[in-house]
Amino acid sequence: MRRRQLRPRCRHGGPRLPSPVDFLAGDMTWTVPAAVFMVLFSSLCLLLPAEDALPFLTLASFPSGDGRTVTLRGPWKILSLLYYPALYYPLAACATVRHGAAHLLGSMLSWAHFGVQVWQRAECPQTPQIHKYYSLLASLPLLLGLGFLSLWYPVQLVRSVRRRPGVGSEGLQSSYSEDYLRTLLCRKKLASSSRASKHGFLSRAWVSYRNYIYTPQRGFRLPLKLVLSATLTGSAIYQVALLLLVGVVPTIQRMRAGITTDICYLLAGFGILLSEDKQEVVGLVKYYLWALEACYISALVLSCSLTFLMLIRSLVTHRTNLQALHRGAALDLGPLPQHPHPSRQAIVCWMSFSAYHTAFTCLGLLVQQIIFFLGTTILAFLVFMPMLHGRNLLLLRHLESSWPFWLTLSLAVILQNTAAHWVFLETHHGRPELTNRRVLYAVTFFLFPINVLVGAMVVAWRVLLSALYNAIHLGQMDLSLMPPRAAALDPGYYTYCSFLKIEASQSHPATTAFCTLLLRTRQPRRPQDGLRRGEEEEGMQLLQTKDPAARGVGSRARQGRARWGLAYTLLHNPALQAFRKPALSGA
Repeated sequence: MRRRQLRPRCRHGGPRLPSPVDFLAGDMTWTVPAAVFMVLFSSLCLLLPAEDALPFLTLASFPSGDGRTVTLRGPWKILSLLYYPALYYPLAACATVRHGAAHLLGSMLSWAHFGVQVWQRAECPQTPQIHKYYSLLASLPLLLGLGFLSLWYPVQLVRSVRRRPGVGSEGLQSSYSEDYLRTLLCRKKLASSSRASKHGFLSRAWVSYRNYIYTPQRGFRLPLKLVLSATLTGSAIYQVALLLLVGVVPTIQRMRAGITTDICYLLAGFGILLSEDKQEVVGLVKYYLWALEACYISALVLSCSLTFLMLIRSLVTHRTNLQALHRGAALDLGPLPQHPHPSRQAIVCWMSFSAYHTAFTCLGLLVQQIIFFLGTTILAFLVFMPMLHGRNLLLLRHLESSWPFWLTLSLAVILQNTAAHWVFLETHHGRPELTNRRVLYAVTFFLFPINVLVGAMVVAWRVLLSALYNAIHLGQMDLSLMPPRAAALDPGYYTYCSFLKIEASQSHPATTAFCTLLLRTRQPRRPQDGLRRGEEEEGMQLLQTKDPAARGVGSRARQGRARWGLAYTLLHNPALQAFRKPALSGA
């Protein structure tokens, strides 16, 4: 125990591997982990179209049985999934050590990585994969993250050199937990002052805006995992949008530029005759290809915008759910387990939350692009362009030939709504009552065949709305795409709920503040000294033990203040009572 006090970076008397990111640390800076994860994800995106799985390895090709050359890239691609995390592990771990030597090493590593990437892009800016500038454009987030780290580490190195040794150099800052407690204790005063200002139109509009758009809130900070998920979601939107853009649009442009009069014979083979003039046919085909390109780009812009808006809306939901869990409230999570203790499945879900969120965003954006592109193309080629040019009026001619069918359905719906309002309902003593039941039964019987056809149209509309809604919200993990009774079968929603429970139980700001105060009462400290790293976990264990020796020996007045502080904290934070159950049950 004395060796651990003398050397805080040791565990059980031996050196321990530095952590790349302190995910559950409330006061951990989010800039360095976000930059490192953005660099890691960008490297994985560049790995997909690359021929060489590893940058230092050139794979050899050997002839196969049918005379073709074969290169085994699959095993090396899987190995590269572990190579890049190991490559950037020291770059992330140097930020958690908080020492001058670590900052010096981090500066050297960041400069080396940044220099190598800049040298590679400057030497070979064009690549034959997908698009000649795809590799350069896809590496922009990677260069941005490495450039930030190459500036951040030297700044921290200068600060560590100027800082005097022994003055809070290894202290654990507790500013966030203290701000959380101040805001929590002053909430009644803030609520009473804000209640009087919620009468104007601008105030109500601002409240509605804050319910849908994330804005920083005093006394609350999103967990590091959620910040990393938001950063990775932004990177995923950029990478997927870039891949969809450079993979399709240049191909359409080359097709439009290569259209000649031979297209007339190709269309005539399918029975399509646009015009007798071949040059006019070439102009029409180029125009249609331009319209197709415009539909594709419009769908891509719409998909990226909706994904980004859903990301901002999800941040508001994350904050609301975490605040509810911090207050000790039980969220409406359906049949999912409600106990606050961590479990094996919850830990696995917490570990994979950010990765799942990134994958959901990529797949959701791809699905949205397909649906919106099909929708805009149908509207453009079947509605807008025929109405503008007066030709190829296929949809309008179909509607013109089937107008009795649509008129009958419309009249049946209007008749039922009008009869329900004026014939089958009467108001007596301020309450609506059902009347004319015989007429109601007769109308229901006679309109049954027509209502079957109306129901078929409603089913098609329901399928369309369900597909559109699920496609828009596919990238959100805070919303279940299944009914409440089957919410546990949604792997994304189950992962999100388990992630929230781990965050609320292991990084509660009130628990951190209470542990800080409890450890300060055990041993008097100077005002400028903070808690050594690792003592926060010791304080968490101190909440659950009942051994008097582990609680420290002090005066009776100090013990009384600590007990009163414990009682006051438990009364105002019911969620912390779960940490006292083992001690109470064994007492």
